[in-house]
Amino acid sequence: MNYTYILWSSRLQKYYTGSTNNLDKRVKEHNSGKSKYTKKGIPWRLIKVEEYLTKKGAYKREMEIKSYKGGIKFKKLIGEVA
Repeated sequence: MNYTYILWSSRLQKYYTGSTNNLDKRVKEHNSGKSKYTKKGIPWRLIKVEEYLTKKGAYKREMEIKSYKGGIKFKKLIGEVA
């Protein structure tokens, strides 16, 4: 299984969107400082996960979510807007 996920850092007040085929391992990497981009935001909290059959499908969704740039579509996705 492949996953698209969204993390939240209360420290930075920012979201991070990614995709992976090993969700537990990837979240642990983000929270251990192994990911250069997310190192400063530790601790990261997993707030949204979507499952996909293919790596391509998960990556395509990651890019789609990133294109929202924090607008209304993104806020609806994470439940900030009804």
